[in-house]
Amino acid sequence: MVGRTPAAPSLPVDVDAPTVVPGAPAARAPEPRRTEARTKAPRTPVSTFYSFRIGGLQDPIGLDRPARIGRRPSAPRILVGAPPRLVRVLSPQREVSSTHVEVRQTGTSVVITDLRSTNGTVVLVPGSRPRKLLQGESVVVSPGTLVDIGDDNILQILPLERAQDRGPS
Repeated sequence: MVGRTPAAPSLPVDVDAPTVVPGAPAARAPEPRRTEARTKAPRTPVSTFYSFRIGGLQDPIGLDRPARIGRRPSAPRILVGAPPRLVRVLSPQREVSSTHVEVRQTGTSVVITDLRSTNGTVVLVPGSRPRKLLQGESVVVSPGTLVDIGDDNILQILPLERAQDRGPS
């Protein structure tokens, strides 16, 4: 190579070593923070779940896993996540489909999904007009919402509760 200066060999660079800038004051290490004499116990996260009730007298059913409600409810063929809780309701007039509706908590929301029921699902969110879901339609609801699936089977979405306060469901 004529007229070119050979390149300087590359030297290894230590990325963990401090960089020194000439003329700059030296940085001081931060002082450790003082802690109080009393230390608090670490907080354990408390899981919270919505729940629902069918009719006025039944015990609440927690949404720690999805619930599928119908005359003879069944789980989906392909499970994603926890297996659903199957909730059987009476339907003397056969207004309720075999697996009529799914109630699921997703994060801090409750989602109602009509599972292609024959006679439909009517959702009444507080302060709104009743809405009949289309087959397969999902809707996010709030506590106090009523869901009519037929034959006087009305689900009521209840407020959040702490998992440790709830009994077995």
